[in-house]
Amino acid sequence: MSKNDSTAQQSAAAQDDDEPDEWDKRIFSTGCADENMKLTDCYFEKKDWRACKKEMEVFRQCWKRHNNDERTSTKDA
Repeated sequence: MSKNDSTAQQSAAAQDDDEPDEWDKRIFSTGCADENMKLTDCYFEKKDWRACKKEMEVFRQCWKRHNNDERTSTKDA
């Protein structure tokens, strides 16, 4: 493999990373992608879901507002 081939493969891989994967597509379809991002960022920073109660509640409200309970057959615990 030449150096140009390797560079082309790396460039293609970087472009693929910019494309939404299946997980991203599912999150975007809920209408709550921003809320989900804030919740996961909180957990990443604090490493404790209990410290992210506010973000979780905002995500839950968004989830309900977009009728995702019905769409995904989820129930409140």
